[in-house]
Amino acid sequence: MTDLWVSLAVLGVAVLLSEAVRRAAARLSPGVSGIYLVEAASTFQLCCCAHELKLLGEAARLEAPLSLTLTYIITVIHVSTFGGATCNPCGVLESVYRGTSTARAAVVIVACQFGAALAARHFAASVWSLALSDIHLRHKRFGFRCFDPLGGTVLEAAAVELACAFAVQTVVMWTVVRKVDPKLRAHGIAAAITALVYAGGSTSGAVFNPVLAFSIQFPCSGHTYLEYCFIYWLGPIVGVASCILLFEKIVPFLSGKSTVGLDAPAVQKQKTQ
Repeated sequence: MTDLWVSLAVLGVAVLLSEAVRRAAARLSPGVSGIYLVEAASTFQLCCCAHELKLLGEAARLEAPLSLTLTYIITVIHVSTFGGATCNPCGVLESVYRGTSTARAAVVIVACQFGAALAARHFAASVWSLALSDIHLRHKRFGFRCFDPLGGTVLEAAAVELACAFAVQTVVMWTVVRKVDPKLRAHGIAAAITALVYAGGSTSGAVFNPVLAFSIQFPCSGHTYLEYCFIYWLGPIVGVASCILLFEKIVPFLSGKSTVGLDAPAVQKQKTQ
């Protein structure tokens, strides 16, 4: 139980630290640079929390109901605090496709995301090195190593990541089209992500976010970087793209409508993973 409380404290510190940066960015850098800072801070928060939850789940071996409850709660917190940040290269590519962002701005945002993901990896290692709990101490003794995250073949894992990204994108687009209340959207997206983590976690980890995977999965042994790129980068990108293609091009074409009426900025605001 002590391990759990320590991990919850680490999660709280990561969220509060990131929130402090977001508020400082809103006051001191209200322009474009502020957007980049918010993106970096939110991505840092996402990755830090994922590192701690992953270690807690693997080392403490929490029961499924408790583990999923933590996933749901922290996802609601993420959605509620990110302040419009996508924290996901797929969301950035979507913004370019919708014309709400330029290619140059997208490159900078993605660079901020990956920089924050790398910083989160080092932050997590620094916290673990303090050995505040037994699981942190054991992880330190193993040199912070993580092992093969896949419970299936490379193709199976890529298929799971694709399907998860497709499902989350569908939920996000549906909540925008239906103009669901923002508070309910947060819970709806969190419920969808939690269900996907439960369904696909044993096969690929159910990350469905290229920058998050870069932070928590790429350092793990068992597969090459190229294989991880195929699973965790190509899979989610194809999943998001296929969802947009299906619901905004194929379905309207078959139904005789020109397009599905989506509010592009609103879609981007709801992208969390």
